[in-house]
Amino acid sequence: MKPVPILLAATLSLPALANQQPDLYGRYELIKLPDLGQTLKAKMDTGAVTASLSAKDIERFERDGEDWVRFRLAAPGAEDTLFEHPLLRVAQIKTRREELAGKPLKVAAAAERPVIELPVCLGEEQRTIEVNLTDRSTFNYPLLIGASALRDFGAAVNPAERYTRERPQC
Repeated sequence: MKPVPILLAATLSLPALANQQPDLYGRYELIKLPDLGQTLKAKMDTGAVTASLSAKDIERFERDGEDWVRFRLAAPGAEDTLFEHPLLRVAQIKTRREELAGKPLKVAAAAERPVIELPVCLGEEQRTIEVNLTDRSTFNYPLLIGASALRDFGAAVNPAERYTRERPQC
């Protein structure tokens, strides 16, 4: 008689476990930024903690006693628009640089980066995430989605896949 309640409890908890399974995405995905009117190619990077958006002409300023930041996207076709957002905080981001003559990577001093909150759309899901602003124009992907945002989306990354979703539909 005891195995029946245990079996019943296990059967009832299976749907709860199924709901905890993350959505699987590829290493690269299209991400829509509704506030900026852009859809960008993004690298899904579980090794990075925060998301990074390629920006240039980054300038901090004050508006009505609050800290704000203005910037232009450093992405093809978006350089002419000036965006302004409230500054959430300034993050200390560890950067790596390659030493000359093929020596191993070394950690350089932490870089200060402004962080804003930004709605992003991945597949059919939209979340507001923290995004730090830095010039990524030398990289192939103007947007990097880090582990924190992946958690917010309940997402996992399959590095063997690319662009598993159609254009974002939020």
